Amino acid sequence: MALIVQKFGGSSVADAEKIRRVAGIIADTYCEGHDVVVVLSAQGDTTDELLEKAAEINPKPSKRELDMLLSTGEQISISLCAMALEKMGLPVISLTGWQIGLRTNSNYGNARIKEVGAERIRRELDQRKIVIVAGFQGINKFDDITTLGRGGSDTTAVSIAASMHADLCQIYTDVEGVFTADPRKVPGAKKLDEITFDEMLELASLGAQVLHNRSVEMAKRYGVNLEVLSSYVRKPGTIVKEVTSMEDTKISGVAKDSDIARIALLGLADEPGTAFRIFRVLAKSGINVDIILQSIGRDETKDISFTVAKPDMEAAVSALNENKEVLGFNDIKVSDKVCKISIVGAGMIKSPGIAARMFEALYDANVNIHMISTSEIKVSVLIDEEHADLAMQSIHRKFFGI
Repeated sequence: MALIVQKFGGSSVADAEKIRRVAGIIADTYCEGHDVVVVLSAQGDTTDELLEKAAEINPKPSKRELDMLLSTGEQISISLCAMALEKMGLPVISLTGWQIGLRTNSNYGNARIKEVGAERIRRELDQRKIVIVAGFQGINKFDDITTLGRGGSDTTAVSIAASMHADLCQIYTDVEGVFTADPRKVPGAKKLDEITFDEMLELASLGAQVLHNRSVEMAKRYGVNLEVLSSYVRKPGTIVKEVTSMEDTKISGVAKDSDIARIALLGLADEPGTAFRIFRVLAKSGINVDIILQSIGRDETKDISFTVAKPDMEAAVSALNENKEVLGFNDIKVSDKVCKISIVGAGMIKSPGIAARMFEALYDANVNIHMISTSEIKVSVLIDEEHADLAMQSIHRKFFGI
């Protein structure tokens, strides 16, 4: 008998029929003799609908009250799924984040998990109950409800699996596992049997929407056995692990991130300390910067371009303009019509020519590159958003022949 944590996303529990299908998967696992803890997301587009309701009342609500509202979506899912399992004659109980003692910091809207007090879950499992937990939510030191940010239910599931030393954490989605590219955008994308934590973390951070990047970080840190599989097709998925056996594989996948914006500061002084002053201003505003490009200085001036998350664009521009005299730039240019395309692979560092092949693929597709960023296991380029799908398809063909 094993302890298995299963997480189902919003599309998997979007309506009554899908909830019954999910209940069937849970029931099969339970009837095999396993202890089962289930984590659910809100149904379908419930979170977006709740955000729309909030905007009707107050376009700028406090983050605390927004978390109070958004946490209700998961409570609907867990109670309905529990009802489905009750109808099947199985012992089950649904619990919210605060009922299981999932403690977070007080960063409303994007809280970080501090601990999971699993005593309540263990008591229910000892009574041979299926435990269904609301994902995406926790409670802070003030006993206020907090939410973990988009994709936070993945992190809820992994945190429970880590704290309870679960034998397996299964993340059920609407695709059959982790693919070499988004199969909805790139025909012929291949499902991977396994992928390393590092590769999965890069793909998740670079726009692949299969797993929340914080959940991968946690799984790697605590050695959680992780599997990504489909809630629609009963077949093995993709195992995420520390080391894979696919040593010959140079590239694991191609990812797209459209949720970014490019900011360029023109006419900066070509002197020491300029970049420090710019990024200190952004850091004080809590804004993360990704790709950075600095031009070669000429006529005693230089330009610096960088990318930020699209939701941070206005705040970044405002902070920079407020400090224009100190920073000393002549002009600021902004674009949110850009996209980051990345290739990821653990074998890249020992494989010369990987970047060149990627750039050749973009040349073949007549796609211009604005910025480039590299690491040991990734190469990212910034391109115009309108060419994103074409670029992904061309790069995928270059590396995977499809």
